[in-house]
Parts: sequence; structure tokens; C-alpha cells
Amino acid sequence: MEERIKLSHGAGGELMDKLIKEKMLRYFADHDAAVPLSALDDAAVIDDIVFTTDSHTIQPLFFPGGDIGSLAVSGTINDIAVMGAEPIALSAGFIIEEGFSLKKFEVIVKSMGTCSAKANVPIITGDTKVVEKGAIQEFMINTSAIGRSSKLLENNVDEVRKYREINEKWLLDSNLKKGDKIILSGNIGEHGIALLSFREGYGFDTEIKSDVAPINGVMEKALAVGGIVSAKDPTRGGLSNTLNEFGEKSNIGILIDEEKIPISLGVVSACDMLGIDPLEIGNEGKVVLGVVKEKAEDVLHAIKKHPLGKKAEIIGETTNLVEGVILKTSIGGKRILHKPIGDPVPRIC
Repeated sequence: MEERIKLSHGAGGELMDKLIKEKMLRYFADHDAAVPLSALDDAAVIDDIVFTTDSHTIQPLFFPGGDIGSLAVSGTINDIAVMGAEPIALSAGFIIEEGFSLKKFEVIVKSMGTCSAKANVPIITGDTKVVEKGAIQEFMINTSAIGRSSKLLENNVDEVRKYREINEKWLLDSNLKKGDKIILSGNIGEHGIALLSFREGYGFDTEIKSDVAPINGVMEKALAVGGIVSAKDPTRGGLSNTLNEFGEKSNIGILIDEEKIPISLGVVSACDMLGIDPLEIGNEGKVVLGVVKEKAEDVLHAIKKHPLGKKAEIIGETTNLVEGVILKTSIGGKRILHKPIGDPVPRIC
């Protein structure tokens, strides 16, 4: 029987990883770039230009805490920012189903403008296509962004080199070494649970809003202190997928303290009720940082001063004493934190 694409192939995790590596990369020649496509980081770097692109098919288009417009702008800015780059410009491409509400369209575009202005990253080019009714599901956006190196990034690498060797100036998944600390910028699971709750009509006692936001401000705070070696926004596949990508690419074990992971009671209750793991749920306004141990407390203190980093915590460290990602549970045991097959909440971005 012929294999078919499944929703889980686009949800982060093992199936998406397999699809990219086995069915895509083999046909795309790997350019001699500073950070090539094959690195599978959040953006590529060529001639010191950082470039990324993202497509957004979220359902519903409007949700507690945001909409497809703010999501598209934030998510694409974040992919540039976590490389350690300064985001400088965005593009926006719209695919619109015939008959779509002009009022809704204007609300979405206004939201994009507001978000890009707040992040100080302008939308400077784009494209619009309208397709026949039924060809797509309402409305989709593709956003791309470019970024560049900055003095903050250069100073950050200089700070790392005071404590250990590092061959890259960009914040790659593969940069971690033994003893590095892992910092999470805030509560996990809010975006996925907000989407699922609103979409399916679950009546949770506590209203949960998406965390969707551009994180370039948080990254600037962290880089100003220095000592950052890796960074990633835990979107599809959540914290679990991000940590596994760090460990696999850096060939290092990671030990995480479950009690240190920031998470709201509302998300915990919702996940318990739905039987899903909050560590596998996508986020859209958080960052996971790998930091040399000597600078971890200083970085934590700095990002806590930013509105998006108030609940940041050091959640673990890299080690050669374990393989893969190991979670020290709140009851005193340990369990392997596997890379998820996919995000348990589909169509969240």
C-alpha cells in the first residue's frame, strides 16, 4: 500500500524528523553555508545573513491570546532570534479562500502590523493569492525573515570563550557541552492548551491564553550578559522535542529536574483531564537556552527582568552520566523523556 502523508508528519517530533531527513534533504544540495539546511536549526546562515521561512495553517484563526497574524509574525521572528541574530525584516504571503471575510482579513493584518511594530521588525514585502472556495481551509500565511549578526552576539561568544571552547558564533543546537545549564524562559503548554480548549469547547475552570509573542527582547537580555551557546523556541513537539534535539545534535546527555519546570496549574489540570503530556505541547513565546554554568545565574537574573521571562528557571544541565534526556520526577524517580512522535495538539501553528 502506498504511504501517505499524515497530520503527524507536520507536527514536530520523530515522524516529521524522518520525513525531512529521508524524503527532502536527499534532493536538496547542501550549500557551503555557515549554517546549512542539513543542520536543521531554526534558521540557516549564508554570507552572514540569517534566513528562515514558516507557513501557518492554524485552526481556529482566532484564539485566546492571539490570532494567525500575531502567530505568524512572532514565530518567524523567534526563529531568527534564537540563532542569536538581530531580526531586521519580514515578508508576508497570504493564501485566501474565495469568500473569506474582509473584516476578518483586516483584523489579522492589523494584528500582524501591531506585532511587528512591537518587535521593531517591519514587514517590507509580500504576496497575495486568492483560490477557489474549497481549495484550502479559509486562510493561510507564509512569513519569511532575515536577520544579521550583532555586537551582542559577538560579545556573547567572547564571554563563552572565557570558560570553554566554542567553534561557532551562532547559537546552534549542536553547541552544548558537559556542564552547561538549561534555562527555560517561562510557563510551558499555554499555547497548545489554549488552542485545544477554544477549538474543542472544553470548559476549563481557569481560562488559559496562548503565550504567542516575539522573544527577540528576551534574547537581547540574555546575550547582553553573555555565555549563551544554544537557543531554541519549543514550538511543535514542545519542551521534550527541543531537549531531545539539543541532546542528539550535541551528542550529550541532559538531566532535567521536573520540579523546576515552570507550568501553570491550569495547564497541569487541563493535561491531566485530557491525558496528554504538557512537555510535548507546543509553545509560541518561550525559549530554551543552553548556557555555560558560570553565567547561568546571571543570565537567569537578566531575563527575569523582561516581561516574558519573569517565570524563567534553570531546569537542568548537560552531563555524560546519562544518555538521551532524563527527567528527575517530582516523586524522586527518573524517566526517559523521549522525542514525541508529534505534537498531541494538531494545527497549532
